[in-house]
Amino acid sequence: MSFRVRFTPEAKSDLERLYDFLAEQELGAAERALEIIDRAWSLLEEFPFSCRKAEESNPFLRELVIPFGSIGRPRRPSYELLPSLSVQRRGEDGWIEVICGPMFSGKSEELIRRIVRYQIARRPAQTFKPLLDTRYAEAEVVSHSSLSVAAQPVADSTELLQAVEERTVVVGIDEAQFFDDGLIDVVEALAGAGRHVIVAGLDLDYLARPFEPVPTLMTRAEYVNKMLAVCHRCGGPGMYTQRVIDSDDLVVLGATDSYEARCRRCYDPQEASQERLEIAEV
Repeated sequence: MSFRVRFTPEAKSDLERLYDFLAEQELGAAERALEIIDRAWSLLEEFPFSCRKAEESNPFLRELVIPFGSIGRPRRPSYELLPSLSVQRRGEDGWIEVICGPMFSGKSEELIRRIVRYQIARRPAQTFKPLLDTRYAEAEVVSHSSLSVAAQPVADSTELLQAVEERTVVVGIDEAQFFDDGLIDVVEALAGAGRHVIVAGLDLDYLARPFEPVPTLMTRAEYVNKMLAVCHRCGGPGMYTQRVIDSDDLVVLGATDSYEARCRRCYDPQEASQERLEIAEV
């Protein structure tokens, strides 16, 4: 995925004043400053979201810190210039959809359904999954009901962003809770660039704590679907993920061998394992 990077009018004015100031002191210093800026520009074209936001509400407006040190006369104090940069948008029709809930609530199944719907309509779509999730397949998102769609495994949010193709309109992301917090900015950037981003993941961990980055993504999304499972014990509305093996690790990959869906009444965060009943042969 590539972006066009341009200076804002304010940044252009700042750079022009900087060049004029340095040129009055020493033309060579002004030329060296331009070389530094040119290197920074090249870096930004490849990694446009590596700089901090200039405005919290606009992920496309970034600040570029250019340390000039003692360029110019030795007695001149060193200083930093913070010109704002903006990334050219594709359009204003992007949005974010979040599908969240406990395990066995149909999150991946719903993600697959939406992605396939776009594929039927011939809308260019890409689906991504965390590299560590190899439970059912390495290059597919597979639901517990065995539905599947092709997916590209990526190590983190940066690799995901770099893997999005220019032609892609719809971006699906499964198991979002296994990504780093950088996924928040990446998803916002993709939506701001005119893409439809569909994110599926756990909103709570096995101790019923917010499982970032999904809860924050829920606050940034236009559409949020809270899915419910069926409680494995009583058949009620399962909104919690109950771990049934003894482990204190936050991430333990597994399915029905390690987890169950539980309702509010049946959920017990202190439960490490449960009695399993054998089915007698008739």
